[in-house]
Amino acid sequence: MGFLDILLGRTKPVVPDLDQLFALPSAAITLEAAAGFTPTGNGAVCFATVEGAAFAQTHREVQALLDADTDRTGPPVELKQDGYGYSWLVSSRTPDQITDLVNDLHAVNSAMEVNGFGPQLLCSVAGFGDERGRRLGLVYLYKRGTFYPFAPLSDENGQPLERRDNSLELQVKATLGNDLRIEQDLSRWFPIWGAPGI
Repeated sequence: MGFLDILLGRTKPVVPDLDQLFALPSAAITLEAAAGFTPTGNGAVCFATVEGAAFAQTHREVQALLDADTDRTGPPVELKQDGYGYSWLVSSRTPDQITDLVNDLHAVNSAMEVNGFGPQLLCSVAGFGDERGRRLGLVYLYKRGTFYPFAPLSDENGQPLERRDNSLELQVKATLGNDLRIEQDLSRWFPIWGAPGI
């Protein structure tokens, strides 16, 4: 970054660092010990909706790559769309396969990036839950290279509300500060309502 950039208030964009995802398994151990949250086995990669032959080919490549895993039951990744127009490639594992889930998320991100879809990548999320039925997602912001916790609230029947448990999110931020590169700008802790994988 040059002197003129500093004077004009321009900042250099952060280079995505997908290897940050590999910190999730150790963060999961800390999260369980400190707050009682365990992995659900679900995770997803979110991106701006892409159509066309190039994306279809990338999706097939990801499917083939993850199909080689013999420990998996069911489809390797499912393509879903949310009510806000974003697409999600969702991976489901058993709760004890957090390392495999992280490998899936990394592989999906890498395949999208290599095939020219890096600018469309938004975030990845790994789901967690506790014995009280609370849900939590650890969200990786692709363009920032940082994580933040997202804790959506549900009503007494388990139906999702468009409200967050801010105190839980701040507790998780403090708990995982040594395990993950946490996003310090709280205005970037975007809600991901209805996200598959949480």
